[in-house]
Amino acid sequence: MPSRGPRLCGCGRRVAPGARCPCEVKRKAERDKRHDAKRGNSSQRGYGGTWERTAKAFLAMREHRVCSWPGCTEQARHVDHIIPHRGDPALRDDPKNWQGLCAHHHNSAKQRLERRIYKRN
Repeated sequence: MPSRGPRLCGCGRRVAPGARCPCEVKRKAERDKRHDAKRGNSSQRGYGGTWERTAKAFLAMREHRVCSWPGCTEQARHVDHIIPHRGDPALRDDPKNWQGLCAHHHNSAKQRLERRIYKRN
């Protein structure tokens, strides 16, 4: 079965299939650093000690102990906002807008879904 050959990066280096060129890694790190500088830390975004205690209590409730993703039976580790709050404190702090998700679904599947549905401007 044939496999893909190497590709040429914009900088001129040959890059193996599935690998990233060092210049691409560096650009991504710089882009992430600029984004994080504008974003603010977790407390500035409303996720301080009060949120930690509230989220822990939410996940301790019997109906929120298992991941809400259809077909998943893993333990819920993250409180996820069903509708992204985009900084709105009323929507962020509304327990009706929360669901428990396992780490896999919170960090990958839900993020992909939100990128498709709620495209940022």
